[in-house]
Amino acid sequence: MIDVAALAVFIPTFFFVSITPGMCMTLAMTLGMSIGVRRTLWMMIGELLGVASVAIAAVLGVASVMLNYPDAFAILKWVGGAYLIYIGINMWRAKGKMSVNTHSPSDVSRQSLFTQGFITAVANPKGWAFMISLLPPFISVDQAVAPQLFILLSVIMITEFVSMLAYATGGKSLRLFLARGDNIKWMNRIAGSLMMLVGVWLALD
Repeated sequence: MIDVAALAVFIPTFFFVSITPGMCMTLAMTLGMSIGVRRTLWMMIGELLGVASVAIAAVLGVASVMLNYPDAFAILKWVGGAYLIYIGINMWRAKGKMSVNTHSPSDVSRQSLFTQGFITAVANPKGWAFMISLLPPFISVDQAVAPQLFILLSVIMITEFVSMLAYATGGKSLRLFLARGDNIKWMNRIAGSLMMLVGVWLALD
């Protein structure tokens, strides 16, 4: 079973990173406004499966390094911590603009929506780097990997779905909120601060 203290850190960190406007969240909002929330669910399913695939691949790769190359894993933790700090700094410096601003036709098929969500998640190199960097500190070498992966993956799936649903249903009101003042900038700074803290924890743990 995963450590409760580690889980208490993981949940708010991933939540703020997930809820911060990015490609998937902005895509969910745009589709929700143009084709409706119900049809946007097909894109969400594809995105969730894509994120799950990336997370599982990342954890299995990290677990393999942990078991076979413990010294290399120590280096990976330092590199991962440095990368998370780098991401946090970039989020602090972000201009606070929406990532995409596209409109989909109302007759787009379910398969196209599903594929769009899946490819958006899987083909994003930042998503791979993020998962490989964020997940190692929450995986313990002294315990079975599968239960830990199940718990972390459940948190990721629930958080991603709730965030995308909020963006899809928020529509114009959410767009106006994000466009007002420095709202996106402060969301980026909260998420960036958490990323930097986890990065330092990962490097020193």
